[in-house]
Amino acid sequence: MERRKVQVTGGSTFTVSIPKDWARDHDVGAGDEIAFHPDSGSLLLSPVSEDETQRGTFDISGMEGDALTRTVMTMYVSGFDVLVLEAKRITSDQRRVVRNATQGLVGLEVLEETSDRIVVQDLLDSSELSIHNAVRRMRLIALSMLDDAVTALCENDHDMAADVIERDDDVDRLWFVVSRIFRGSLRSPRTAQEIGITRETCFDYHSSARQLERIGDHAAKIANVALELDEPVPEESAAALGDLHVDAADIVDTAMEALFTDDRDDATELANRARESILGIDEHARALDDLLRDLEPHEAQHLGLVVDSLSRCADYGGNVAETALQKAAPAPDL
Repeated sequence: MERRKVQVTGGSTFTVSIPKDWARDHDVGAGDEIAFHPDSGSLLLSPVSEDETQRGTFDISGMEGDALTRTVMTMYVSGFDVLVLEAKRITSDQRRVVRNATQGLVGLEVLEETSDRIVVQDLLDSSELSIHNAVRRMRLIALSMLDDAVTALCENDHDMAADVIERDDDVDRLWFVVSRIFRGSLRSPRTAQEIGITRETCFDYHSSARQLERIGDHAAKIANVALELDEPVPEESAAALGDLHVDAADIVDTAMEALFTDDRDDATELANRARESILGIDEHARALDDLLRDLEPHEAQHLGLVVDSLSRCADYGGNVAETALQKAAPAPDL
């Protein structure tokens, strides 16, 4: 860390010199512009570039399937505005994988295709994206998926179960958006300023969105169990599963309210309430496991997976509550 004294020039202008090594490393010279970004009591500076577009090039020779899909998703989350995928010859299977991957990511479009390259561009302005709204939307989708998955299981509704599995793609799509915004806020002070929240809050949203993405995965897992069973769940077991689901969903909902509220006292009260409720979930789950032992082994095994998934969803809600408590805590003086 370097320390510089603030000086006054012209009687009213405050000036601070910048380190010469930093200026050389970032090609900053006399006459160049520097951007200043207020950030939670600090003032960050960065060079001003005429072209802010982030362009990334990747050689996809011999790459296919999931590996190629992950490459596209990784470049998207890393913040590239233009993705250039190159190979001596791009196969039709590779083109199909790239197109499917872009369709699963918000804002991406294939702009150019030749025999040896595919150019994909993010057409959304980062200032138009709201991490707050994305996390709120994830909350609504994940909890509705969980509700429908349990209903599909108890009522043996295979159509509803299949719909839940399809909706998991919506949660994943929003998760990638949140991850892209979060990484952008870490890399660029300008991005952090554009989204209108502090980087600490952005971290809290990203951490909580991860928990919601996992809840969506478990909802899809429960829906897959529903597809494996040919008969409705016995009434007593269905009622117990329904109660466990209500308690788990309430923990997640309460924790998310704690995360979103700006009132620190309310946030602390809600988060602590959610954390304390997890003990009841554990007792409820143990009682349900005892009930399932009287069922046929095949059915008991499948429903045991559902109990585990619902318990894990409650734990994820507890993780969100922990994040909300940290967000509500007073910030230390720097």
